[in-house]
Amino acid sequence: MTIGSMIAWDDTVLPFQLDRSDVRGRVARLDGVLDRILSQHDYPARIEELVAEMALLTAMIGQTIKLRWKLSLQVRGDGGARLIATDYYGPTEDGAPARIRAYASYDADKLTDGPAFDQIGKGYFAILLDQGEGTTPYQGITPIAGGSLSDCAQTYFAQSEQLPTRFALSWGQARVPGRAAQWRAGGVMLQMMPKAPVRPQPEGGSGEGGLLHADDLLDDTSGEDWSRANMLLDTVDDMELIGPHVQPTDLLVRLFHEETPRVFDPQPVNFGCTCSADRVRQSLSIYSAKDIAHMTTEDGIVTADCQFCGAHYEFDPATLGFEATRDPGEDSGDDGGDDGRA
Repeated sequence: MTIGSMIAWDDTVLPFQLDRSDVRGRVARLDGVLDRILSQHDYPARIEELVAEMALLTAMIGQTIKLRWKLSLQVRGDGGARLIATDYYGPTEDGAPARIRAYASYDADKLTDGPAFDQIGKGYFAILLDQGEGTTPYQGITPIAGGSLSDCAQTYFAQSEQLPTRFALSWGQARVPGRAAQWRAGGVMLQMMPKAPVRPQPEGGSGEGGLLHADDLLDDTSGEDWSRANMLLDTVDDMELIGPHVQPTDLLVRLFHEETPRVFDPQPVNFGCTCSADRVRQSLSIYSAKDIAHMTTEDGIVTADCQFCGAHYEFDPATLGFEATRDPGEDSGDDGGDDGRA
């Protein structure tokens, strides 16, 4: 694929490499996906910002992994934003889109007028990788630090993966007269190639508080290349990141033409949820008939709502739990459903 190729860039992640600098990266554009995620909920503005940033990070990080199943990002805090969770499902076959879903849990009484990131408070940023049946899931955690979720992700890659990483992200609502506002987001991810030499570290790491920083991971030559790529990325503005008037390929030429950018096939991204009635039943199979009775409404049904896609499900309580007295196939209300956590 040539640098000047023209394709539909919305809801795509474009991989690229800077051959002069041994730096790889991603340019992401999310419009329909992000709008679908946020339009299903009535989140406060600060929570919407956190979900938008998290979805964008998820799209770029997910595309860097040879993913057979699912990558999840989670942020948990003790502030107004209690949980931000995203899932990225890898393509099921060549040319197929990846899928993203996201949701947030928050305490409205704890939200403030401060920046979105401040709504999290103290907590942690986690990356979870599950390659499917027969594999052991991986989880990496770093404390909430810095001034953004991007800072948390950069810290994770420096400390857990020893890969200098940088994000430049932007998001917002596009408002056109006579049309409903639509969410758009875009960003660039830079990452030093894994083959770059790593400087030996003293025990406990380096930097303030023993934290490992990007500069600690590079020798002099790699450090110069990394600094140069970062200085070039510093010149980007929000409208270039979000688009749609500046195409990702044009953006790469504008930013990195002296670094010899080379692009690869873009990855389309769709909104996607894995919810199903069977998954809900499985999640409820650990409960006794007494527990199921407590979940049963006055109308004599058990309901479940998907936190990701908003799907609503209704079940006959006699078909649920490990003491079920009826076959699920007899449940006339079993026409779909999920709690959104599958």
